[in-house]
Amino acid sequence: MMVWRIWDTRVQNIIGKIQILMLLEPPYIDSIEWSKWHVFWLDERVIPKDHEDSNYKLANDGFLYKVPILPGNVYAINDKLSTEGAADNYEACLKNLVNRNVIALYEASGFPKFDLMLLGMGPDGHVASLFPSHPLLKENEKLVTFIKDSPKPPPERITFTFPVINFSTYIALVITGADEAGAVQTALGKSQNLVKLHVQMVSPEGKLTWFLDKDAASKL
Repeated sequence: MMVWRIWDTRVQNIIGKIQILMLLEPPYIDSIEWSKWHVFWLDERVIPKDHEDSNYKLANDGFLYKVPILPGNVYAINDKLSTEGAADNYEACLKNLVNRNVIALYEASGFPKFDLMLLGMGPDGHVASLFPSHPLLKENEKLVTFIKDSPKPPPERITFTFPVINFSTYIALVITGADEAGAVQTALGKSQNLVKLHVQMVSPEGKLTWFLDKDAASKL
């Protein structure tokens, strides 16, 4: 089971150009059981799928159409719905897949348990579309929620909530670029700044691994 926070430049620079694209070539492409892959977006802009800012388009053009993942195992949002409708529809999709045992259930919490989530981070320390000082940070019942006032354009998005993110088995936090160096320094406790960043709310039941390029790690 694969959950992607893709395909922005932060993730593409380090994962997209190196590890992910390696999967497009032998011997890797022939050794992977692609039929077992299920790909989701833990946040997405509510815009047409062919829009240049669509995470789906970026992922599809850069990777998905080049590998034999079953089309029915790629779960894009319904871009014909309202923002709230798209979030509700995506949550219903996840619940249906849990009921069908396609997605595992974390019994103690009742939340789905994904195998892997791929996350980026903004310069302000946000992850997914969970932005600083926003009420969505406190959402602990819904699986998927929506935002209409994102401080980054486009303003309307859907996003997984922190409980869903944190019950993942593995989280890969991929950060590149000097713009994120200060937030990396703060988040990893290497700064005198005592402000808690929202990336520090990523505290999985499973394993969290940080992947940094030289620029992102420059203040450590």
